[in-house]
Amino acid sequence: MQRSQRGTTTVEFAIIGTVLMTILFAMIEFGRALFVMNALTEVTRRAARVATVCPVNDPAGASAGVFGDGDGRSTVVNGLTTANLAIEYLDQAGNVVADPVGGFGSIRYVRARIVNFTHQLVIPFVMPSIAMPAFPAVVPRESLGIPREGVVEPC
Repeated sequence: MQRSQRGTTTVEFAIIGTVLMTILFAMIEFGRALFVMNALTEVTRRAARVATVCPVNDPAGASAGVFGDGDGRSTVVNGLTTANLAIEYLDQAGNVVADPVGGFGSIRYVRARIVNFTHQLVIPFVMPSIAMPAFPAVVPRESLGIPREGVVEPC
């Protein structure tokens, strides 16, 4: 090896190694982003399902939906709280019922959706976050917390 080329392999490895490590971390982050998307889909489905059997505006639906740990934070998706989950009561036409307690008889569906949630990435030198879509889940209403015996109990 010539004296003028000493250290070139180190420089080449540094350049190629940086590119390869960035690609590796990007692949890992892509997999994590897909996991978060699937988890958010399950969060909305679960919250809508629990809200159909709990009393109207009961916070148990949102807490159960985010797999809450008691303080409103998710144990599955980092950064997700009950504030990022909107539960809405819809009429037959799919319009939001303005006063779900007063308009209890007009409720036909329950919708849960994600609002204002951003997934943070840890890929170096690339976009730091992804704004997640709403992932809406709509299910038909069930008891809405009214048992056949007539005593309303919170979920």
